[in-house]
Amino acid sequence: MPKYALPIAGRIILQIGRDRRTLALIIAAPVVVMTLIGLSFPDKSQLNYIAPALLAAIAFFFSFLITGVSFMRERSQGSLERLMASPVSRLDIVLGYLFGLFVFALLQTLIIFFFTIYAFGVTYRGDLWQILIFQLVIIVGSVNLGIFTSTFARNEFQVIQFIPVIILPQVFLGGILWPVEQMPRYLQYLSDVLPLTYAVKGLRDIMLNGKGLVDVGMDFSVLVGFTILTTILASLSLRRNAG
Repeated sequence: MPKYALPIAGRIILQIGRDRRTLALIIAAPVVVMTLIGLSFPDKSQLNYIAPALLAAIAFFFSFLITGVSFMRERSQGSLERLMASPVSRLDIVLGYLFGLFVFALLQTLIIFFFTIYAFGVTYRGDLWQILIFQLVIIVGSVNLGIFTSTFARNEFQVIQFIPVIILPQVFLGGILWPVEQMPRYLQYLSDVLPLTYAVKGLRDIMLNGKGLVDVGMDFSVLVGFTILTTILASLSLRRNAG
């Protein structure tokens, strides 16, 4: 563990934790979104089927959003530049921001999950701890992706513009709305390289079919690989922007 990562994470947590409006939005936004989605399904059996895909997609989306905007704010306030000018390594910075922003991404994910399960009575067959571990890997990869993509933006508005470029294609091609197998072959090939495809498939297998992490090892491994890749890319993008 790089020695400066945890102090950086602690500063991020304290900074966001003191912003009451941001905390309120972190808590309220997923509740409002999931309430609207849950009420739009009059048939509970349909909600039970789509719930795993929604949990994966919404967690991925909110984690990406909160990370991208928060990291961009750090850059605009000069905090990131001061860290870059210090002896702290690029990996320290990436892991520090990852751990700090992960806390709030995790909070949102837990709110989304438990609110959906208990407020709408969504049933699941897999073990709860395995579902949550799978979700953790999803949001870690999304947080890293948010850090990486935000390095290419000059303001928070540009960060938001990455959503239709990065998130929406995965929503339509990741098997959330309809099975990947029913799409044209060339779109299936594209779906095969999207992390949300494996997040949706793996979480559905666990929640609907009662499978364990070992049974969804392929999907889990792809998401872990995606997390490692985005960590490396985020570190390299910081180095590229150092000058």
